[in-house]
Formats: sequence, C-alpha cells, structure tokens
Amino acid sequence: MTTFDSSQTKRPVRLYRWDEIALEKVTEMISRKIITGEREMVTQIYLKRGAIVPMHSHESEQMTYVLQGGLRFLINGEEITVREGEVLHIPSWVPHQAEAIDDTFEMDIFSPIRHDWLDGSDNYFHDKPTEKK
Repeated sequence: MTTFDSSQTKRPVRLYRWDEIALEKVTEMISRKIITGEREMVTQIYLKRGAIVPMHSHESEQMTYVLQGGLRFLINGEEITVREGEVLHIPSWVPHQAEAIDDTFEMDIFSPIRHDWLDGSDNYFHDKPTEKK
C-alpha cells in the first residue's frame, strides 16, 4: 500500500496492490482479499466449484461482480445465476445464499463496511445451506 498526501482534504489517498494483500482462507472452498476505506470495502473472492455461502443478510448493500466462473444465488426462494461479466446488486438486509457453479473469481463491494468480515465474527460461512423450496 502506498499513501499520498492530499493537501486539499488533509486525508491520505491510498493506492493498493492486490498482489500485496494476504489471501485469507475462509473455508476449505472459499478465500478472499479485503480492502477497506472509511465507508466502503472491496473484496476479491475465490470460490471452488461447489462452494456455498450459506443464507445470511447484512446491513451493507452488496455489488457482486463475477470476473470468472459463475454463482447461483438463492434470494426470496428464487434462483439467480450470475456469470462472468455480470453484476448483481443486493440491497441491505436481503437474505441471500450463493453457490459456485464453476471455480469462480469475483469481486464484492460493500457499503457500509462489513465489520463481521474484519473482526472474524462472520461464522455463517459454516452454517448449513438453505434448500430451495
């Protein structure tokens, strides 16, 4: 990370390099890298085919941008497939689950910041997945 002085706002401007950010192993099937600002965060997520992010919700709005592979979301009992080059917007507090239908590389953008991801209280990753009704 490189910090620049921003004399007009007296706040530091930072340049991040993904290759300098440690890869965090969330589960055997999911890993991530996280960059946070004051009010938003961007993450790179790596999911092996068959990985499931169990049903959960959060205050943060979420934008999921699939760079490679594909994800199948379960939202309000409906399946939504997001493929390479597509972006899914999930509003605050909307319960959702995701399954990697291929080995997948994606970016998630959150606002506000997901503090549960920073403090390690995001234990829903180990919950049992919800079955489609």
